[in-house]
Amino acid sequence: MILGVTGGIATGKSSVTDLFRKKGVPVVSADALAREVVLPGSSALSAIVQRFGNKILARDGTLDREKLAEIIFSDHAARTDLNRITHPAIARLAETTLAGLVQAGAELIVYEAPLLFEAGAENRVDKVLVVTAEPAEQKERLMRRDGIDAATADQRIAAQMPMVEKIRRADFLIDNSGTPDETALQVAALWPELVVSLNNAPIR
Repeated sequence: MILGVTGGIATGKSSVTDLFRKKGVPVVSADALAREVVLPGSSALSAIVQRFGNKILARDGTLDREKLAEIIFSDHAARTDLNRITHPAIARLAETTLAGLVQAGAELIVYEAPLLFEAGAENRVDKVLVVTAEPAEQKERLMRRDGIDAATADQRIAAQMPMVEKIRRADFLIDNSGTPDETALQVAALWPELVVSLNNAPIR
């Protein structure tokens, strides 16, 4: 079974994913794949430079993700263009990577994808776990993590699908507003449900 883990920006998806990793579950990160598909020399990076210009490149020729973020989070059309360039490349790499793990015999695989719903990637997974956090906590974490002000944090949160909609489409929920220990207890409590889902998962 492939479990998609998603949620809002800065809700703590990676910390939840790490708990699964510690249980020996293989994890595929869409963010890691997204970095891989825009490495220097890639067709995706060339297309991004053609669309946004050399200003989004660092001195070493790699993609300056923060400069690009400043553009796309304030411009819906720019964000749409970026997704049109990167999502197909990420999809191809994700499907190949996940298929390889399935063929290797992995019974449970976590696919951590912040934009699982936005990218229309639900068909890559069997079940979806949405990680939530209280809005004030989410905003504070985002400001602290990215070194941005409140207005910029609000802008980045608003650029994603509303959490209410993600929650509506979830099979499982983890509230990551509290302490790491509290989150770990929720993952432990969820484990029996995952085992049941695992036994009923379709054969890929």
